[in-house]
Amino acid sequence: MRAVIQRVTAASVEVGGDVVSKIGPGLLVLVGIKDGDTDADADYICRKILGARLFENTDSGKAWDKSVVDKGYEIILVSQFTLYGFFKGNKPDFHHAMPPGQAKDFYDSFVKRVRDSYKGGTVEDGVFGAKMTVNITNDGPVTLNIDSEVQKPS
Repeated sequence: MRAVIQRVTAASVEVGGDVVSKIGPGLLVLVGIKDGDTDADADYICRKILGARLFENTDSGKAWDKSVVDKGYEIILVSQFTLYGFFKGNKPDFHHAMPPGQAKDFYDSFVKRVRDSYKGGTVEDGVFGAKMTVNITNDGPVTLNIDSEVQKPS
């Protein structure tokens, strides 16, 4: 499982010109699911999203000190199978991504996992499988990649 985490001052997702979700300050997370991913992968990515210290401590002035949970900020999750794409010549190939039928159930359970783990926090998401327009105002910019295949003790 892969996630691209972007610190944002605002983000929204549109489908067919309609805003389906939006947040203020927090994290926009692109989520890629690989064929063969398990609950352990989802747990790891969830813990990293919620625990990543990507925000400044405004009391001490210390950078990289607070998580989205510490700050009470919002999260928007967006399914992105292309995170498992690669090029064969000039054409993208996505066969490492989990097939759509399985991936939808896995993604839905991941969204629920993040929501259940972020007690009292706002967790929005896009529309699985839809052609989405993702609007962000990147803060920093700060963008980090997480891959469950390279798990280290956290």
